[in-house]
Amino acid sequence: MIDYEIDPDDLAVAMEKDPAIVDENDARRFHTGLQAVSMYRKSHELWLEGRKEEAREINFIAHQLTGCDIHPGATIGKRFFIDHATGVVIGETTIIGTDVSLYQGVTLGGVSFNKGKRHPTIGNHVVVGCNASILGNITIGNNVRVGAGSVVLIDVPDDCTVVGVPGRIVRKAGLKTCDSDLMHNQLPDPIRDRLAAMEEEIASLRSQLAAVEKKLE
Repeated sequence: MIDYEIDPDDLAVAMEKDPAIVDENDARRFHTGLQAVSMYRKSHELWLEGRKEEAREINFIAHQLTGCDIHPGATIGKRFFIDHATGVVIGETTIIGTDVSLYQGVTLGGVSFNKGKRHPTIGNHVVVGCNASILGNITIGNNVRVGAGSVVLIDVPDDCTVVGVPGRIVRKAGLKTCDSDLMHNQLPDPIRDRLAAMEEEIASLRSQLAAVEKKLE
């Protein structure tokens, strides 16, 4: 039996952001995201005390119970929310600010075998959509939205929305940088857009060529 407490701030944000929760008792007993975060906080406390084997044991059990793998060495701020813990992976050197929300299948992972800082730094008030991956020692700014299924490999400034593979900024400081809003089921496709532009250009060139040939006749 793991002896851990549920942080009131984590409970409050779960109650606020998950309409499926019946009441606080339901959240405390059955919300896998809240359970994963709470067990992480206990394992992190032990990790900082140097009790790494105990910390890793809690991490292992939490993974088995919730499907969420948060390394005890990760640093996570207040009011952290995970909606459906299944498949969420957070690496050892990840740093997460306050009021961050992750959805199922999110990976905050590394791209290096070096022992140093190799995982992302996530700012405050960030939302990461389901099955998105943020990889490497990069920084995601404050008030950033990452669309479902996106793969982010470079730094993202504050107040941006990022979608796609690889991730690209589609909105910055409230202004669109392309024609699509962030819809997790309707993400922009840069390759499709480029092909469409090429088709339009080819059609225009064909029309011009036809006009020239007609004059020559």
